[in-house]
Amino acid sequence: MIWLSRWVRRVSLAAILVLTTVVVGGACQARWRLPELEAWHRVSLEDIDAADLAAGLTYPQYRAREERLFSQVRAFESTIGASDRTPVNRYHQGSLSHPQRSGSDWNQSFETEPPVIRGGALLIHGLTDSPYSMRAVAGVLRDAGIYSLALRMPGHGTVPSGLIHATWADWLAAVRMGVRHVRGRIPAGAPLVLVGYSNGGALVLKYTLEAMEGGGGPLPSTLVLLSPMIGVTPAARLAWWVSRLGAVPFFEKSNWLEIVPEYNPVKYNSFAANAGFQTASLTRSVQADLARLASRGQLDAIPPVLTFQSIVDSTVSTPAVVRALYDRLPSNGSELVLFDVNHLSGIDVFMRPADRTLVATLLDRTPRRYRRVVVTNTAPDSREVEAQAIEVGSVDVARRPLGLAWPSAVFSLTHIALPFAADDPLYGIDDSNQIQGLLPIGRLSPRGEQSVLIVGTDTLMRLSSNPFFPFIAERIGEWLAVRMFEQGTKPAF
Repeated sequence: MIWLSRWVRRVSLAAILVLTTVVVGGACQARWRLPELEAWHRVSLEDIDAADLAAGLTYPQYRAREERLFSQVRAFESTIGASDRTPVNRYHQGSLSHPQRSGSDWNQSFETEPPVIRGGALLIHGLTDSPYSMRAVAGVLRDAGIYSLALRMPGHGTVPSGLIHATWADWLAAVRMGVRHVRGRIPAGAPLVLVGYSNGGALVLKYTLEAMEGGGGPLPSTLVLLSPMIGVTPAARLAWWVSRLGAVPFFEKSNWLEIVPEYNPVKYNSFAANAGFQTASLTRSVQADLARLASRGQLDAIPPVLTFQSIVDSTVSTPAVVRALYDRLPSNGSELVLFDVNHLSGIDVFMRPADRTLVATLLDRTPRRYRRVVVTNTAPDSREVEAQAIEVGSVDVARRPLGLAWPSAVFSLTHIALPFAADDPLYGIDDSNQIQGLLPIGRLSPRGEQSVLIVGTDTLMRLSSNPFFPFIAERIGEWLAVRMFEQGTKPAF
């Protein structure tokens, strides 16, 4: 057995050498590839973490801590140098991108209350995002009589360096606190809905699975997910190892996967390596929970899930939403809504084969335990769209025109577009609700010379609002009426 012991030692040493080479090489590449760090990539602020929340922090106390945190942000803004006082720097108080340009800093947690509270909802935003992304959905819920809390996750909404140290344990602890607060704000027995966008989708699903296994928190009545982060690329694990060298001054850029000018008032553009690692760890945990509960037959207790997802998504895995989540759900009335690409654009020939076949797979002749809806062109030569629905256990397709159409020159939705209406003042493609003096990110469509702009044109041209948001609002309203308030027995189509 001596030879085996020697072989194991040699293999282990080789693995360590390979990992060390990759980590140091990645750190060196980050140092040479990425632009220089700015003050907002280095400053350290005192945000809330899991330890604070484990000590029994209430939402009013959370908000008080948040107010102090944002006072630190304002104090930091007063220290930036003259060269950083540009027209589109969110940390320059006189810029077009300052968070208070819209009249309210939507980076902070907020509550929405209807005249009569019939139920409650906790809304959780995505990675590098802020509660602003939940504003339109909160409005839909308010119209349905739902009190909403859109909760800022620790590390978000302040400075990008906040995500160098934040963990998904911090975020999940905040979700638990938020659920307790919402449950206490609504009448006893009133329905509770959890809404999650992107990384927030993974968090509310993780919370629900935890509650099902006796985690101690209230179990929601239903889940609403938008672009949920059920699966991501495994490359984020390696990025975390590279970022471990970020504490060394020479390698401090290894804390980052991207360093981009911060022109967005309610979302970080720069991306911390730790953030990618945390969300990859969270999605692995969610998938493990789903597999374990399914194997034990315990997933039957999960509440109904309504999900909206674009079939093309460069941030999360659409197949993971279908296979890791929906194909494991019981027949409990869940529904998956997929937004197809614009076939009139001619983009089909440039798509990956797996993306081209996903819609066909979902509309095949195989009965499923969940309702399937695909929003797609009414005809190959039309920009008008229709909803094609297949009921639970059926193979028959029902079609309904939506009275909506693809905007000219738009070939698909994006991961970031789904929760924003087309007239959103910041992200909207429609300028009917524009706020004077606020940078209209959604209406930027740069065409001109290359290598001129400080931000890549692919980033500026990425669709950031959803021309089909009225359908999302309609489906959420119908869903709540049936699943939470038992008004009616089936969708409108």
